[in-house]
Amino acid sequence: MKNIFLAFLIISQFVLAQNKNKIDTTKVVELDNVFVTANRTATQRKETPVAISKLTAKTINETKAVAAYELVNKTPGALMVNLGNEQHMMAIRQPMTTNAYYLYLEDGLPIRPMGIFNHNALLEINQFNLESIEVVKGPVSSLYGPEAVGGTINLISQKPSFNPEFKFGIQADQWGYKRFQAAGGATIGKIGFHIAGISSLQENGWMTFSDYNKDNLNIRIDYNINPNTRLISNTMWGKYYSDMSGGVNENDFYNRDYKSTSDFTYRKSDALRTRLTLEHDWNENASSYLTAYHRDNKLGQNPSYGIRWSADPTKKDIYYPTQNNNPELAYGEINSNNFKSYGLVGQHTQKFDFLNTKLVAGALYDFSPVSYWAYRTDLKANLNPGGLTVNNYEVIAERPDVKISDYTADIYNAAGYAQLSFNPFEKFIISLGGRYDNMKVDYTNALDQSTGDKIYDRFTFKVGANYNPFDNAGFYGNYSQGFSPPNITSIFRAKPRTGGITGIPAEFYYNLKPATFENYEIGGWISLFENKLNFDYALYYMDGKNELLNVRLENNDTDYRSAGETRHKGIEFGVSYKPSQQINFRLGGTYAQHTFIDFQVSDKSTDALQNLNGKEMPNAPRWSGNSEISYYPNWLPNFRTALEWQLVSSYYQDQVNTVKYSGYDVFNFRAGYQWKGIEIYGNIINLTDKLYAYNVSRANLSTSQPAYLAAAPRTFLLGIQYNFSLKK
Repeated sequence: MKNIFLAFLIISQFVLAQNKNKIDTTKVVELDNVFVTANRTATQRKETPVAISKLTAKTINETKAVAAYELVNKTPGALMVNLGNEQHMMAIRQPMTTNAYYLYLEDGLPIRPMGIFNHNALLEINQFNLESIEVVKGPVSSLYGPEAVGGTINLISQKPSFNPEFKFGIQADQWGYKRFQAAGGATIGKIGFHIAGISSLQENGWMTFSDYNKDNLNIRIDYNINPNTRLISNTMWGKYYSDMSGGVNENDFYNRDYKSTSDFTYRKSDALRTRLTLEHDWNENASSYLTAYHRDNKLGQNPSYGIRWSADPTKKDIYYPTQNNNPELAYGEINSNNFKSYGLVGQHTQKFDFLNTKLVAGALYDFSPVSYWAYRTDLKANLNPGGLTVNNYEVIAERPDVKISDYTADIYNAAGYAQLSFNPFEKFIISLGGRYDNMKVDYTNALDQSTGDKIYDRFTFKVGANYNPFDNAGFYGNYSQGFSPPNITSIFRAKPRTGGITGIPAEFYYNLKPATFENYEIGGWISLFENKLNFDYALYYMDGKNELLNVRLENNDTDYRSAGETRHKGIEFGVSYKPSQQINFRLGGTYAQHTFIDFQVSDKSTDALQNLNGKEMPNAPRWSGNSEISYYPNWLPNFRTALEWQLVSSYYQDQVNTVKYSGYDVFNFRAGYQWKGIEIYGNIINLTDKLYAYNVSRANLSTSQPAYLAAAPRTFLLGIQYNFSLKK
C-alpha cells in the first residue's frame, strides 16, 4: 500500500499546482429521494412501496467513520453491532444476529454468493470509496433472492469525476489506531477512472490483544463507447488481519479490566472482486446491462467464539462422553473457508406509455466452488478465583487429526426475476414482483465419506402499492416474501458429542430447512414547511418459519435448530427538521418485538428445556434509535459540529428469558473545518466515557456466566484531509 500512496502523492503535486479553492467538496447533486436498490433501477421514493433509507455523500463525508457501523446506525430501524476491528453483526427487523438474514451488496451485486453468508462481510469495504449507502428494510427476495430478509444494504461506490480530483488524508486516535487514505479520479476523453485506497492499523489498544491491520484498493474505469453504450470495470482488492479478543467476564467488565482471555485467536481474510458491465440505452424507454463477475475469497480463523469450556465437573466431556468434564481444560478450533465465484447477471428495463408501465426483468447464474475445514485445538483454562470464569487460555496442542468439519462443494445458483409497476389511475402506483431461485450444492463430506447434493429452490413474490394524494405526502403498503437456505457451514458441521474420537458416528445437519418469511407492511411520508420538516414511518408484521436458531450450550458450543415459528413486528420512524441553513436535526428509531411462537429445541423427553414457545428472542432490544443535531454557523463558514445520540434498550441475554442487559445511551460529538483544500476534523466517540457493552450473551443454564463485548472508552479521533480539484 505504501507504493499506492506514493503514486497518489506524486499525482497530487500536479493537481495542487493548479488547484482552485473549492468551498464544499460534497455539494454534488444529491438525489435524496431517488433510489436504485428497491427496484433495481432508479426510482423515486414516492414510487417505492418499501421502507428504504439513504445515507448521502454529505453524511458519509461528515461522519468520518472508522467502521461502517457508524454510518449504518444512522438509518432508522437499523442497528449494526460493532464486534471490534470492523467486525460486526446486524439487527434489522431481527434480533442482533450473525445468521444469514441480511444481504450485503456492492453496487447492486452481492458481496458473497448465496449459501456462503458471512456476517462480517462489510469489513471488506473501503470506506473512502463510498458515494452513498441505501438500506432496504424487510424482505426483497423477490428481487435479490435468498438472504434478503431482514434488510438489504447496498454500498454504492464513487464514480469517475468529470474534472480531475484528488484527496488524501490521515486519521488517528489515542488508542493506537491510524488510517491513511487516498483517492483520485478524472475523465479524459471517453475514459473515466476513479481509484481509492485505505490502509488501517491498530496497535496496543485499550483492549489487550486487539491489534488489526487492513488494506483496501478499489479501481473503477468507465469507457463511454458512444452516448448510448458504456463499458464499466470495477475491481476491489482487500487484505485483513485481526486479533480476536472476544468478550470479557462480568467482573472484569465492571472493573474496566479489558483483558483478553486469549492471545492466540485471530481472523484473516484476502478478498478480490472484479466485474465488467456493459450498459446500453436502446432509447429513452429501454435500457439493458450485462455483468460478468469473479470473486476470490480466503478466510482463516482461530476464533475466540469457537472456544468451548464448561465450569461444571459433573457434565460429560464434549469429546470424551465417558469422562467427566475437567474445568481446567478447554477446546478451540482452527478453520479455513475459501471460495471462488464466476457469474453472469443481465437485466432489461422497459417503459411503456400504457398506464405509465415499467418492467424490470433479469436473470443470474453463479458458480461458486468452496472448500472448508476445521479442526480441534486443546487448551488449558487458567481459572479465576471461584472457578466460574476463565482468566486466560493457553494452547496445549493443535489437533488436525480431530476434524470438526471437512468438505468441498460446488454451489450453483440460478435465478430469474421480474417486477412490473403501473399507474391504474393518477397518483396511485401498483408494483408486482417475483423471483425463482434454485441453489444446488454438490458436496463431498470427508468426515462421513459421503457425496451427494442438496437443492434449495423457491419462488418468492411481492405486491405493493403507493398512493400519493399530495405533492408533499404519500402512503404505501406491501406484502412480501423472503427466504434463506441454511448456510452450508452449518450443514456440514458435526453435531456436538458426535464424530471424531467420541466413539459416536458423526451426525450432521443435513435436515436443516430453509427459513421462510411473510411480511405485511404499511408506511408513509410527509414533507412540510417547504421541505424543512420531513417524517416517514413504517409498520410491519413478519412471520417466520424454520428460522435457524443457534442454541448456545453451556460450554459455548452451538447446536442448530430450524423448525418452528417466529414473529417479528414493529414500527420504524424517522424525522428530520431543518429550520435554517445553520441547524439540522434528525431523529430515527424503531420499536420492535421478536418472539418465539412455536419452537422446539429438544427431541429428548429428559431435557429440562423442551421449547421456547412464547419467549422473547435473545439480543432483541425493543427500542433502538439514533438521533443527531448538526450546526453550521454562518459566522464561521465551512465549520460544522454535530452531537449524536445512540439508544439501545434492555434485552434478554439468553433464550430462556432469565437475565436482561440494561442496554445503553451513548453520545458522540463530531466537528470539522475546511479552509480552501484543507479539512481538519475531530470526533469524540463515547463523549461521556460511559461503561457499556455492544452485546451481552449467555447460555441457557442458571449457572451460565455472561460474556460482555465491551465498548471502547471515550475515544478522540483526529484527522486531516486534503481535497484538490482541477477545473478543465
